[in-house]
Amino acid sequence: MAESAAGFRVLGTTPVRHDGVDKVTGRARYAADVRLPRTAYAKLVRSPYAHARILRIDTSKAAALPGVVAVMTAAGLPIIEDRILDLAETQANARMLAENLLASTKVLYVGHAVAAVAATDVHTAEEAARLVEVEYEPLPAVFDVRDAMRPDAPILHERLTSHYKVARFDRGTDTGQHGNVASHQQIRRGDVEAALAAADVVVEREFTTSPVHQGYIEPPSSTVLWQPDGKITIWTSTQSTFNIRTSTAAMLGVPESSVKVIPMEIGGGFGGKNITYTDPICAVLSRMSGRPVKLSLTRKEVLETAGPASGSYMRCTAGATRDGRITALKVYLAYDAGAYPGSPVGGGVVTCTACYNVENVQVDGYDVVVNRPKTASYRAPGQPQATFAVDSVIDDLAERLGMDPLELRLKNAVREGDRDPNGNRFAPIGYVELLEAMRDHPHYRAPLEGPNRGRGVAVAYRHNGGNRSSVQLSVNADGTVNCVTGAVDIGGSRATSAMAAAEALGLAAADVHPSVTDTDSIGWTGATAGSRTTYDTTLAIYHAAQAIKQQMTRRAALLWEVEPEAVQFAGGVFSAETAEGAKSIGFKDLARRLLATGGPVVASAINDNNAVGPIFGGNIVDVEVDAETGKVDVLRCTAFIDAGRALHPDYVAGQVQGAAVQGIGWALHEEYFVGDDGVMRNASLLDYRLPTTLDVPMIDTVLLEIPNPRHPFGVRGVAEVPLVPPAAAVANAIARATGVRPVHLPMKPGAVLEALAQGALPVATSAD
Repeated sequence: MAESAAGFRVLGTTPVRHDGVDKVTGRARYAADVRLPRTAYAKLVRSPYAHARILRIDTSKAAALPGVVAVMTAAGLPIIEDRILDLAETQANARMLAENLLASTKVLYVGHAVAAVAATDVHTAEEAARLVEVEYEPLPAVFDVRDAMRPDAPILHERLTSHYKVARFDRGTDTGQHGNVASHQQIRRGDVEAALAAADVVVEREFTTSPVHQGYIEPPSSTVLWQPDGKITIWTSTQSTFNIRTSTAAMLGVPESSVKVIPMEIGGGFGGKNITYTDPICAVLSRMSGRPVKLSLTRKEVLETAGPASGSYMRCTAGATRDGRITALKVYLAYDAGAYPGSPVGGGVVTCTACYNVENVQVDGYDVVVNRPKTASYRAPGQPQATFAVDSVIDDLAERLGMDPLELRLKNAVREGDRDPNGNRFAPIGYVELLEAMRDHPHYRAPLEGPNRGRGVAVAYRHNGGNRSSVQLSVNADGTVNCVTGAVDIGGSRATSAMAAAEALGLAAADVHPSVTDTDSIGWTGATAGSRTTYDTTLAIYHAAQAIKQQMTRRAALLWEVEPEAVQFAGGVFSAETAEGAKSIGFKDLARRLLATGGPVVASAINDNNAVGPIFGGNIVDVEVDAETGKVDVLRCTAFIDAGRALHPDYVAGQVQGAAVQGIGWALHEEYFVGDDGVMRNASLLDYRLPTTLDVPMIDTVLLEIPNPRHPFGVRGVAEVPLVPPAAAVANAIARATGVRPVHLPMKPGAVLEALAQGALPVATSAD
């Protein structure tokens, strides 16, 4: 087998994905494909109000309908304590998770479920849901974070506690101004106010963004069977089987060991399928009916109720010297969490200034509850919004100083040894190399002719926290290897897992059979999220492969009657100098003799390093703005990333291209259009404007490979950072094309026309 450019035999090549045939032929089974005998079908009763007290729920008519087998309300769930669940990437309050599934005393957004029915067929379930009678007392609602933070704002949670970084706690009803603020996070270094006062140039702007949806194609779906012996089996579409096990057990008041979660194939998630919207409800209905129960959300339900990304209000102020040294960055972030605390504002707080080596920094982040559906993660959660604000101001600063925007970024770039916003020193990173690659790329120097055309750049950082992954390798008699993991495959992790095992064992990728198993069959494994899966899983596979090699070495030593220390392994071949001369045997040939030399060879491992390490990305984007219609066309986009080591370059490029398309959609098209009554007016894929092939150009990708010293193969997490810079890059391109600074996402035609009509906004204010 030919070696890759980095000297690896398998890594860096592009083998056919192991599950490809199942996917393209339709044999792959998704959650909606599960069909168990006697399955009942569930539907939810949802609130028409954004904020209202529940006075009465009458389910008698629904229960009397022929074909109905079970009806439940929040009373069907146990009284759940305010217990914090560790869901790996995030933490969650068990009671609030349950309240989001089924409201008990108040509904907090349009579409908030209040009851569930199960029937022998979907149509009967739909009719039964319409027969449930609910009496509400409507209450004032609040939809925008700025309104929600006002002293006279309607309070969503009378007992909400606001947590402040200075370890100060205020009860929501006692504070007025902060009644809907769930948390205030802050990072601070140096003296920002003094640095801004002393700066030669100061730029300050306000920004807003609308909530957007992850846009996964497969709606959430679950089938649950609660058996008479108390065992609960869940077939579901999820990014984290163990998160579903933990949260379902907590909401049902049962031990985690009684819940078995079987992951089906997943039709997209992008962070939005880390939490449950269906499983506990199906479980209770199954116990009540004695049948398996299936619940699949409609597309309308997905858009109206299933975890969009946060909308935001932001302010960013930057100060610099005349020669381009950035001396201060001050950022204010207020993110809507939806109806329950837990927006990803922390992701914005700890990343938005990290690309710049600035002595004086202050970032304040506020998690604010509003009468919208509970938000969820979306690929680099919290970071696209904050980077849109910060990198827009950085570009304005370059314009004010008369500097090339990439040269300004290079002048202030963080390097190895500099501190990240949390105070940790950067290990070897490829950020400067990435900026230089952007500056030297033909796209950046290509002529851009024609009126109303502009070129924008933006950069982004992600910290990639990491988690634990469990794996098991077993050697088959034909010399192939089974590779079992607990990480749901959402972007090709079966293939990269197989490639990592093959590389370590001197095999071909096709010789490794990867599979993803259920929660009863593998050790605890974190979510397929956080750009951690390839890093953590292949690290665990590397350790397991070392154990396999040690066992196989002992088998070869037994055959040759030498000490194991005398046996060498390289390129899939074991060799040794024996009394009879040189001996060698290939991995596959040795595997055929396992039963004669001691039996099966199996090894399990978990990764021993849960810190993936930082990663940087950047975009160059060309746009053309139609001055008559306000329509923005993206003419060209080149996306850059430091991949550490691209195990499967095609997959890495696909991650980067897909994220760039999502970022362009976030920049120009996508938004939750909500009326004054809290009703989403564009709750279909016809009206919710996901980008199509007509909206984006071919996305060019540049993969840099500065190996990550934390990983034996040099891996970094690549899935999320490519989504962060596109919105800022598009905004910067529009600003250079028109002289008008976009300050709201999406930059749709009407908003662009309005900005053009008002004339160019001032680029900066000078401190001197």
